[in-house]
Amino acid sequence: MSIHQALHGAAAQDWSPFVLVAALLLIGQIANEDGLFAWAGHLVASLARNGAILLTGTALMVSVVTTVLNLDTSVAFLTPVVVHAARARTRDEAPLLYGCVLLSNAASLLLPGSNLTNLMVLGHLHMSGGAFAARMGLPWAAAVVSTTVVVGVWGRKGLRTATRPAPAPPRPNLGVGAAAVGTAVVLVLVLRSPALPVAAVATTAVSIRWLQRRIDGGEVWAAMGVPVLSGLLLLAVALGTVGRLWAGPAQLLGHLDRWATAPVAAAAAVVVNNLPAASLLAARVPPHPFALLIGLDLGPNLFITGSLSWIIWLRAARRAGARPSLLTGTRVGVMAALASLATAMAAAALTSLR
Repeated sequence: MSIHQALHGAAAQDWSPFVLVAALLLIGQIANEDGLFAWAGHLVASLARNGAILLTGTALMVSVVTTVLNLDTSVAFLTPVVVHAARARTRDEAPLLYGCVLLSNAASLLLPGSNLTNLMVLGHLHMSGGAFAARMGLPWAAAVVSTTVVVGVWGRKGLRTATRPAPAPPRPNLGVGAAAVGTAVVLVLVLRSPALPVAAVATTAVSIRWLQRRIDGGEVWAAMGVPVLSGLLLLAVALGTVGRLWAGPAQLLGHLDRWATAPVAAAAAVVVNNLPAASLLAARVPPHPFALLIGLDLGPNLFITGSLSWIIWLRAARRAGARPSLLTGTRVGVMAALASLATAMAAAALTSLR
């Protein structure tokens, strides 16, 4: 294979996932402006009678938003929501603050658009979103539940509910944002290549908001995170090209069973970020694609370098007035990552996923 062919193949594999995620981030911005996330957060806080229920409700909310609108959308828009909910209902915001990013990574296994890495590996599987969800449902549930348990045990003291009254949930605007979210969900579930249709939905929603003078170019640019996404795309294409020209990564994966594939993928994610790692390791057809995805999606909880979601979370947390600690995040993240990797792989073994 020539360099030109390898470069073309890597670009063809990687452009679609990045377009889909950019579109989902835009839809998330519109939904956020319509108050959908704030409403969900206030509703969870108002229904929670104790810390366990609050954490469970938060885990459910984060998992749904991550599954539908991607983990980067989840941490960008839900981090301030859970911080404010925690301040209203608990003695310590830390469990929900760190739980938001850890659960976002853990919940990104279920749908192709939930995580860019899923889309990169899916290029070899040719599966619809519904078929993918049916295969990954049990490992996804295992990862979410085990991560929730780890966060709950670690932060049990901080989850003691305070005596302050629960905030009343605001009324959301069920307009353009809700319609865009619903349409995007259907497209991701039904289509094998939903990037361009979802991008069309996002463009339509943004155009409506622009005509209403409720959004401008700066907000669109910031929502998509163009500089960071572009940089990661270039790095992913570069490593994807390397993976096509050099047989080393494919030979390594070929010598590993599914139980060894997941930790190797997790380590690769921490070293070079899970998006470039996915492009490199899935440049050729991987022998254990689902185990590879489990490692690439859950491994980033080991350290901040593992995924873009950590960077977005840090920025969102600081804007919300929180003071996140990388040391604390790493400590609880390692526990959550190890527990979720073990349980998700066990669940995958039960369903005979490779």
